[in-house]
Amino acid sequence: MSLNLLTEATLMFLTWSQQIVGLSLTNKAVGGSEKCLAGVRKAFAAVEALMSGNASQVAMDFGCCTIPKNLDDQIELMQNLADIVMGTVQYNEEGVLMSINELCGVMTNKSKAYEEEMEAYNRLVKLAKIYHSTSEEPCLDISHEKTVKDMMDTSLPSGRRAERQWTYQTCTEFGFYQTCEDATCPFSGMMTLQAQTQFCPMLFGISQHSLPGRIAFTNTYYGENVKPHTPRVLYVNGGVDPWKELSVVQDRTEDGEKAQTIFIRDTAHCADMMSRKVTDRCSLKKAREEIEKHVVSWLKMAAAGED
Repeated sequence: MSLNLLTEATLMFLTWSQQIVGLSLTNKAVGGSEKCLAGVRKAFAAVEALMSGNASQVAMDFGCCTIPKNLDDQIELMQNLADIVMGTVQYNEEGVLMSINELCGVMTNKSKAYEEEMEAYNRLVKLAKIYHSTSEEPCLDISHEKTVKDMMDTSLPSGRRAERQWTYQTCTEFGFYQTCEDATCPFSGMMTLQAQTQFCPMLFGISQHSLPGRIAFTNTYYGENVKPHTPRVLYVNGGVDPWKELSVVQDRTEDGEKAQTIFIRDTAHCADMMSRKVTDRCSLKKAREEIEKHVVSWLKMAAAGED
């Protein structure tokens, strides 16, 4: 069984999640542009090209703790850089360090400092420095060996508790791997499915070849994203959120059963769960009103003893 057969739903996410990240970077409603996406794509291509010939320069530019000489460390670096962009898109305007508008400003605003051949590369360096300035770490840790060691730490004070637990869920139930093996991905092709799933046997003794079956069971049990058997569940999604590709966004399931959905076209991940702000978009305010109506209705039904 090939790792490339992680079920149609999972493969769709592998392709479309990165496409949504790219589309969000071009979304003018949230401050994106085609120029921004092109800049991100060029920057990652430049990092990958320079790393193959001058890894020490890349390490110095991005403030790495060590030089990424082996493939695993290089993948760690590329994942770190991709996480900056993916995290910005996922939580746009929700209290994170930068919004899509601000990130695209760094990647596109003209200044004399970037009027040179490595323009896109230098912009990504600046972006990484902005993010690293908020960290208490003296340098960017890109050691794959240390990542594995930290992930194996099961002691209570471990700093990677949530990451280890999430990884276990991806290995046993979800998949949800964010790879970059499709041509539409704006990041590095070094971020492969093979690289991400190697943690399963390494940390939990779970064979990579067992993942398709585990994910298929989850999809069958819960009804996937097209035929969920979930009464009194409201599916709320944002148009900017890459994770919407694995959620229920259609008004009706395949068998005609009604699915409760709310789609907020210009918000990101879980925006409706954040505290209200005066700067909230009108679409978000309206969605919260709809959510409240649903919940009030269900509470009344429950109080009346209705199924």
